[in-house]
Amino acid sequence: MIMPLTEREIAKLIDHTLLKPDATQDEIRKLCEEALQYQFASVCVNPWNVAQSAELLRGSSVKVCTVVGFPLGATLPEVKVFEAQKSIERGAQEIDMVINIGALKSRRVGAVEVDIHGVVASSHHAGAICKVIIETCLLTREEKIQASLACKNAGADFVKTSTGFSTAGATPEDVRLIRETIGPGTGIKAAGGVRTLEDLQKMVEAGATRIGASAGVKIIQQLRSEESAAASGASSGETY
Repeated sequence: MIMPLTEREIAKLIDHTLLKPDATQDEIRKLCEEALQYQFASVCVNPWNVAQSAELLRGSSVKVCTVVGFPLGATLPEVKVFEAQKSIERGAQEIDMVINIGALKSRRVGAVEVDIHGVVASSHHAGAICKVIIETCLLTREEKIQASLACKNAGADFVKTSTGFSTAGATPEDVRLIRETIGPGTGIKAAGGVRTLEDLQKMVEAGATRIGASAGVKIIQQLRSEESAAASGASSGETY
């Protein structure tokens, strides 16, 4: 069991996310304002929204994260590299790419690793980090292990569970399996369906070191509410 996390520690785990296709510039502005207010690790937005986010967050500690080959992962490797490069040029500091899921399920693990390495190398060359989405809900247990090892072998900074746009999101069991597979040296981002403080805590206990969530503000507000209730109970001498 991990020690309870502080509000600051929780905020620094969260990639404050808005990836819906109809996101407006006003919504992106609000996302960035919230990220600044709560000091989240990053905002995670589509490439079209990178330049606006970078301008709004300029000079702050909040990073700009974007997605590549999203959400299907079936884009050509060269296109993924180009998308990553252009996003970084526009201000992205973190890249979340989707693996070629069909290639993995066709047992072409080498092709998957090459695909990942291209984006990882391009990201690292430009000073950005790279998280790799393996879309766990579409994989067997053995495929999750193969995908996680391909990410590690290709030099990824994080293995990320999910896009949030497929049949299911992150589970503590999948996070635990990924951690057992890749060891302690590579990050894990749990994303998709992390909506409450309890959800976040379960993912961290399983081994996640970053959380992708659109509910970051609600999670922090839930923490504050629970801490306030606990303090109120203590001051009134209540016991449970």
